[in-house]
Amino acid sequence: MTAPTPTGTRKRRLRDRLPVRLRQHWKPVGALAVGLAVMVAFLGDVRISPYVTSASRVEADTITDDIPGTIGLYDTSTAHTIQLAYQQTDFDKMMKEFKEDGTKDWIKADLLIDGVYLNDVGIRLKGNSTLMSLRGNKGMPGGGNMPPGAPQGEGAGRQAQDGRTGGAGGGDAEAGAPGGGAGPGGAGGRAGGPGGMVQYDLSAEKPEELPWLVKIDEYVEGRAYQGEREISLRPGANGQVPLNEALSLSLTDTSGQKAERYAFTSVEVNDRPAVTRLMVENPDTDYADGTDDDGNAVLYKARAGGDFSYQGDDPSEYESAFKQLNKKGSQDLEPVMKLIKWVENASDEEFARDLDQYVDVESLAAYVATQNLLLNFDDMAGPGKNYLLRYDLDTKKFTVQGWDYNLTFSGDATAGPNDSTGMGGAMPGDGEGGDAQQPSGAPEGLPEGMPEGFPEGMPQGGPGGGDGEGQEGGPGGRMADHPLKTKFLESDAFDEVYLAAYKKLYQQFYASGTAAKEVKAIAGQARAAGAGSKELDTAVTQLTKTVTDRAEALAKDKAVTG
Repeated sequence: MTAPTPTGTRKRRLRDRLPVRLRQHWKPVGALAVGLAVMVAFLGDVRISPYVTSASRVEADTITDDIPGTIGLYDTSTAHTIQLAYQQTDFDKMMKEFKEDGTKDWIKADLLIDGVYLNDVGIRLKGNSTLMSLRGNKGMPGGGNMPPGAPQGEGAGRQAQDGRTGGAGGGDAEAGAPGGGAGPGGAGGRAGGPGGMVQYDLSAEKPEELPWLVKIDEYVEGRAYQGEREISLRPGANGQVPLNEALSLSLTDTSGQKAERYAFTSVEVNDRPAVTRLMVENPDTDYADGTDDDGNAVLYKARAGGDFSYQGDDPSEYESAFKQLNKKGSQDLEPVMKLIKWVENASDEEFARDLDQYVDVESLAAYVATQNLLLNFDDMAGPGKNYLLRYDLDTKKFTVQGWDYNLTFSGDATAGPNDSTGMGGAMPGDGEGGDAQQPSGAPEGLPEGMPEGFPEGMPQGGPGGGDGEGQEGGPGGRMADHPLKTKFLESDAFDEVYLAAYKKLYQQFYASGTAAKEVKAIAGQARAAGAGSKELDTAVTQLTKTVTDRAEALAKDKAVTG
């Protein structure tokens, strides 16, 4: 017998439809909902910034496969060899994208380094203004035109031999700027730019001469070669190999300051003719962790497109100005943010009194003195902003470190400790006022604003500077100014510590004869790697003359020797 069908069913109440657990704990759930509603109502338009407070020393990205090799990667006593092989279609696509929009993408390549084979490494173009000739731009680094009166093309080098260019560095120049100035020894391209800036004649038809960044673990996670995951092949090949950069790295290292390791190597790409290149340790996570003994420091690299100006209390706002190289899972950019805010807001009196609470003053003095002694056109106040900030998690203080020295030994070799050696704005002794300063040895007619076509992302108004309308020392200040460096040099409170560092480094670099000896040693290393040529001999002669002129000029400066 079939059961009768009910004629009506009672409708279930809303509470009966909820899960039993939720019905039993409805009070805390309700309180949470009310709390969220209140937060949305009152804090809906407020930015919540994540601050990392952990002081963990563990880096998440670890090396799991370290290839030992047979020769020390940066052993300067032996010649090195590098061979790269990649698919031509990958290279063509990469070059096409770079020419169209400046994108520098990775492609796969096989690497044979000192006889050790590594498959599937990553390679990409490296640099900013150096690469602009690949995009069809000539003249000024960054693709702009040279100012009226400045030398153009290959003739620039010939004019420089006669000493008539007023400091166009590079090329086959021997004399350089009047008064002992010279372009970067061995770093020259086809034409020298103002104050030693170099335009390289790069071509996709000669990939062996392109500046490359080689990444060992780009496609094979956890792999390294002798503890290194990145190798930088610097601009300049054969007779144009950057001897000046190698010299600067060597001298910096002998002074006890942190410097990248380097070595000369022959480079062959896809069976093209081999050329001599300078390979340099690239500042990366492993480099950052090696900046001290206990590894309890964070290293930040300044970006060419950023500036040293306060952007608010959100650390993420500074990612366009600085790249954090290590401890990304436990630290952030907050220390840099606080340093910038303090430097920007501190009065002269407060800066002199409290600088040592934020920065290791003696190390800053050594850094600034080193850049002057090496005639570095492009230090922390230069167009490329080539410097690193190291933050010690124990002392809570910063030190400044240099990197990228391919524009050293350019400009006026007679520059003293209180003279500008590049586009770093006026130093004490440069005159009064906030007018833009021409770089030492620059040709007459150099525009005060940003040259047309300078690297994308760089501030307007002047390389490294602002838009030409701001206050001195900040965005819109003098050409390529840096507030920390400028305030330090302009404060009488730090004259003694700066001159003490300068005198000590002068003795180590020049009075001891170390720089002159290192030029000979470095030239021998380059020749051993295959760079022997008349062009290299000319570059060695030029660099030797610059070093000699620098040593003689400083020996006559009572502020240095007195």
